[in-house]
Amino acid sequence: MDAACEMAHRFVMQGHQVTSVMERPLLSVVDDDESVRESLPDLLREFGFAARAFSSAQEFLASDYLDETRCLILDVAMPGMSGLDLQQELKRHGKQIPIIFITGQKEEDIRKRAFREGAVKFLYKPFSDSALLDAVSAALTAK
Repeated sequence: MDAACEMAHRFVMQGHQVTSVMERPLLSVVDDDESVRESLPDLLREFGFAARAFSSAQEFLASDYLDETRCLILDVAMPGMSGLDLQQELKRHGKQIPIIFITGQKEEDIRKRAFREGAVKFLYKPFSDSALLDAVSAALTAK
């Protein structure tokens, strides 16, 4: 088990008696990039979390996982509803899901807006496993 996985295991187990998959925190990934939707949930599961992937903001909003999601890992730039638009939509409906934004775009204005609207973390692609785990830990402990 590498250091990031060990750290994730300790975080998930700390204060939580995890006895089944359903008790693990659900992390939802929303990204239009198929490779991210395939690889990121697998990594999150290796860390000990439950994970779901969605190809668009609309797909996530229409899913049965909206209320179960404990952390949203959200791409900034997507066709249709952007990640920032989804953040606003969730706020309008009183859904307070901690958000970690991920992006390949290094636009400081977007980063500042995401944080101003309540984002917990903002990661630039490519990011390390440990940076992702740190962001997830911050999101799950955010109030």
